[in-house]
Amino acid sequence: MKMDSKIKIHSSLLFYFLFLSALLEVNITLAAKENPLTAKASLTRYWNKQITNSNPNNFPFILSKASPLSTIDSAFYTKLITQKALSSHLTSFCSSAKILCFLDSQPTINTPTKDANFKSYNNKGFANYGGRRRGGIDTFKSYSDGANFANGQFTTYSKGAINHQEGFSSYAQDGNVGSANFSSYAATTSGGSGDFKSYLPRVNVPNLRFASYDSSSNKHKLSFTSYVEDTNSGNQAFISYAKNGKSAPLEFNNYGTTSNVMGSSFTGYNELGTMANDSFKMYSSNANNPGNGFNSYGTGVKKGGIDTFTSYRDDANAGKDTFQFYGKNSNGEKADFVNYGNSFNEGLDTFKGYGQGSINQRSNFKIYGVKNSFKEYDKKGHASFSLYTKPANKPGSSKVGKSKKMWGVEEGKFFREFMLREGTTMKMPDIQDKMPKRSFLPRSISSKLPFSSGDLNEMKRLFNTGDNSTLERLMMNTLVECERPPSIGETKKCVASAEDIIDFAVTVLGHNVVVRTTVNVKGSKRNVMIGKVTRINGGKVTTSVSCHQSLYPYLVYYCHSVPKVRVYETDILEVESKAKINHAVAICHVDTSSWSPGHGAFVALGSGPGLIEVCHWIFENDMTWNTADY
Repeated sequence: MKMDSKIKIHSSLLFYFLFLSALLEVNITLAAKENPLTAKASLTRYWNKQITNSNPNNFPFILSKASPLSTIDSAFYTKLITQKALSSHLTSFCSSAKILCFLDSQPTINTPTKDANFKSYNNKGFANYGGRRRGGIDTFKSYSDGANFANGQFTTYSKGAINHQEGFSSYAQDGNVGSANFSSYAATTSGGSGDFKSYLPRVNVPNLRFASYDSSSNKHKLSFTSYVEDTNSGNQAFISYAKNGKSAPLEFNNYGTTSNVMGSSFTGYNELGTMANDSFKMYSSNANNPGNGFNSYGTGVKKGGIDTFTSYRDDANAGKDTFQFYGKNSNGEKADFVNYGNSFNEGLDTFKGYGQGSINQRSNFKIYGVKNSFKEYDKKGHASFSLYTKPANKPGSSKVGKSKKMWGVEEGKFFREFMLREGTTMKMPDIQDKMPKRSFLPRSISSKLPFSSGDLNEMKRLFNTGDNSTLERLMMNTLVECERPPSIGETKKCVASAEDIIDFAVTVLGHNVVVRTTVNVKGSKRNVMIGKVTRINGGKVTTSVSCHQSLYPYLVYYCHSVPKVRVYETDILEVESKAKINHAVAICHVDTSSWSPGHGAFVALGSGPGLIEVCHWIFENDMTWNTADY
């Protein structure tokens, strides 16, 4: 009996050992394939539930955007959000979730005793730099080039210096977000100069602050040449710029040219100054809907001063400028508006309280291209209007047709449908995704985070960022676009999880859908040859859902329905060797009748709304959804 009992016990142990070994082997096999407790595994199950077709190339692109968080991590961070305690674990959250969080503060650099050449520097802080320097020159060349986030801190830079020169050349070019704070820059300086040449060219979102810049300075010359050229959106704020300044000449030459929806605000500019000489030449020319505000500009100028606006907003698309209390209570200030506002589509300028209470002020408007009523303007008659209003160019004119690059429209960005034929050679624009790499958040987390402009303060608290920070402006830009009312016939939504993007596509198109994107970025910015062309849905006019990345701490896509389109897939070939280098997706909008006459497509192609179809490529990491071919 005892022997039988021992045999039974050993048999039981052996059974459990073999069972656990088998279970462990199964778990290892599953882990090697996919951990069932990850966000990616959850997304896979959701995809299989929602999408009915089995296209093998359909899912990997979406899966690559999924959150890397595990179920346990997701539950932990969801609890922190509920308890309003996420900010205390922000660093670990941003790192483990692979999202974007950054602070605006930067380390400072001590003032050197000799001239300095800062070449190819990246995101440094120069607080109190160059203070009380006597002569010398410091140059910043190719600073933060190509950086996703160029964040420079130049607080009280060159304060109290004498005959000190500062040069910013090719600063932060080809980046994504360019942010710099020049608070109290060059305050109380005497002599010297600051030169901003090719500053922030081709940056996606430039956001700069010049608070108390050049205040109480004496003959400190500043020039902005090719400043924020070819940029997209963004804002520059010049607050109390050159206040109490003496003979501080300022030149804006080719400022904001060919930019898209770029705005600048000049508040308290040159207030209480003496003998200023400001020149705005080719300012916002060839730009798309630029907006500039001159609030209390030149107020209380003690003596003299000349402001010259030459070819200002020339050949721009629309635009809006506001001059509020410009030159108020000034003495002997003169303003010349020569060829101002000769925009492609008529813009709007507002002059409120202009020249109010001034003495010996003179304003000349010559070949001024905007039809405004100057209500309550300069009742003493100190203004002359010579050749006021000049006819603007019209869509399709020869002047527009000759320009390959106007209003920020890159060559090849828009093209005609007939060009999608095998053997055609054409210019491909830069289709590279320049935004920082981020992941979606799991829906369990994204649904708990506030996402509206009304909740901006709460989001700033969660992401531990202050007022006027780069992160705040970045979030606000996205929220404004997401909250914009849809166009006629459009269905739109900003989605913050992979599940949300699937749901939106299914809601518009049904469950039998395919998502497509361009495979890589090869061929960008050069001539390519069109290879084999495939017409999606047999080339029939259909509806698609297009989704474009938005700039936000975590991955957010702006998705919208696009009716009356034809979609194509095509091989992209080298022109000389005919070797295949890419497989791209193009979408052609058949009905453009509701588009604005100033749309970049018509500027580039030389036509107007409803007269032509317009095609463009699907850029890297953007996507288009269509019903599956039958």
